[in-house]
Amino acid sequence: MLHYTVVFLVIAIIAAIFGFGGIAAGAAEIAKILFFIFLILFAVSAVMGLIRRK
Repeated sequence: MLHYTVVFLVIAIIAAIFGFGGIAAGAAEIAKILFFIFLILFAVSAVMGLIRRK
């Protein structure tokens, strides 16, 4: 999932360089959403890993 975040971030940067503001904003928003989903899933898996150890 982190891979897709980086892909959309690169798309947003390239679109911003070429002046496509709407596409850049959309790709940046998707990258942001995917990053936060990644963080939530990472936190949940870390907590579940700690619970299973006990």
